[in-house]
Amino acid sequence: MDSKQVVVDLLAPIVGDVFSADEILDIVEAPNKDENGDWAFPAFKLAKTWKKNPVEIAKEITEQVPEHDAIDSVKAVGPYVNFFLNRIENTNAILHGVLEAGETYGSKDLGHGRNITLDMSSPNIAKPMSMGHLRSTVIGNSLAKIIAKLGYNPVRINHLGDWGTQFGKLIVAYRKWGDPEKVRGENAINELVKLYVKFHVEAEKEPELDDEARATFKALEDGDEEVTALWKLFREESLNEFNSIYKRLNVEFDHYTGESFYEDKMQEVIDDLKGDGLLHENEGAQIVDLDDYNLPPALIQKSDGATLYITRDLATAYYRKRTFDFAQSLYIVGSEQAVHFQQLKAVLAKLGKEWQEDMHHIQFGLITVNGKKLSTRAGKIILLKDVLDEAQRLAQEQIDTKNPDLPNKEQVAQEVGVGAVIFHDLKSERLNNFDFSLEEVVRFEGETGPYVQYTNARAQSLLEKAGVDIDLDAIHALDDDFSWRIVKLLNEYPTYVERAFTTYEPSVIAKYTITLAQAFNKFYGNTRILDKDDQLNARLALVKATTIVLKDGLSLLGVAAPDKM
Repeated sequence: MDSKQVVVDLLAPIVGDVFSADEILDIVEAPNKDENGDWAFPAFKLAKTWKKNPVEIAKEITEQVPEHDAIDSVKAVGPYVNFFLNRIENTNAILHGVLEAGETYGSKDLGHGRNITLDMSSPNIAKPMSMGHLRSTVIGNSLAKIIAKLGYNPVRINHLGDWGTQFGKLIVAYRKWGDPEKVRGENAINELVKLYVKFHVEAEKEPELDDEARATFKALEDGDEEVTALWKLFREESLNEFNSIYKRLNVEFDHYTGESFYEDKMQEVIDDLKGDGLLHENEGAQIVDLDDYNLPPALIQKSDGATLYITRDLATAYYRKRTFDFAQSLYIVGSEQAVHFQQLKAVLAKLGKEWQEDMHHIQFGLITVNGKKLSTRAGKIILLKDVLDEAQRLAQEQIDTKNPDLPNKEQVAQEVGVGAVIFHDLKSERLNNFDFSLEEVVRFEGETGPYVQYTNARAQSLLEKAGVDIDLDAIHALDDDFSWRIVKLLNEYPTYVERAFTTYEPSVIAKYTITLAQAFNKFYGNTRILDKDDQLNARLALVKATTIVLKDGLSLLGVAAPDKM
């Protein structure tokens, strides 16, 4: 039973001359204080149209609301119409709904199997994955899971940075200072980073190195065998390193089509731009003027014929629409690229590609260190592998101290440690920047992933201790405040899932799981849950329903939910 929808249906005949059912659904809100009921309609929304005092309107509406089994009472409090739900009736319906649906609770078929592509993670080859890569990876992974729960087919694409002048620089550095043995195997990426940093140090003293790098990249574009072989080696070693990180994060991809994949697909875009008369010469370069969008011009080709990121991204958009016929195409990329994606969509709009309206830049803030951006070129990086290792080590320490006999300690430490890192990133709104502190990221107290995981494990332990089957026909006897708070939250879970999708905001789910965990722990601390009385079955049903939703919420974030901690 959706209690909010019941309230909307009761209000619709009374205020339907002003608001549609969907508008009423948006207007009805949960009061800040429990003593003001469970749902409230703000009557001042009608004051202008009905030309009456909102307090009078609230009284008038209250007198017209018909009786309903799900509603205990309706009261006018100032300018609000407050609805008090029948706790037993609603608890019965909501717990039935959660327990019968199981892990499918909160699912909807909004997408009807349509594709949504997600351009996510996208590290540069020959560079290690740093904390700077975490955000795109875990935000994209969570959105993919939320998308799937709502009936769409997520297509996860790792648009690898595997093309460009930087590979000319790296190959020059390798030829001058590299060791063939060191660029293979476990430490290959570290060695390649050292070479990349060394190139920039030496290029400060010998600027002609930059010319050599450009010539080397041109040789790569032209298919030079030796240069191509080195590029393939660096790409393969990089993917080995990346995949070891993705495995720990439990992140998978459907495609690894990086920048190099689109090298032979750009001419179609250039031809279309020429054919539509959109290309203009500017100091020898080819540009698309975007003055009518209040944007700087899009540089499509340099004077030497070289293409740029936007040329490749235009070809990428063409390919993805043609291949996947996406309902939406999401680019999970940092906020600093906002103008680039505005230009990309504007050029596609000028080309008459109406589907560009379905392309969305899912921006996120920076991870900084002491307020400064991470930089591979300057050697200022915090390796993601090191952060995951440290988080896992700290989790292992806590387990060894608090529960040394726990089975599968190493696996649980991995799930808790990595879960702490992921949850820390996702619990804040994605547009927020945060300054990196290892102690903060792997903290296990307070509003953290481990806190939610532990709450689930505590609930699972209660069910195991009870050792009885739950009778679905006898779960309607709870009406205390602690139980009711949980029941209301369980009822709202599908709404939170949908909101996370429409706002592309995993933090909606993360914050919800914290709130539900807090409500459960208050219930746990104030209730003798396992007492063998006539409400035992109902309490266990509530515990079981809580574990279902906590576990599902964590899974939508890409965080594991161990049964024991």
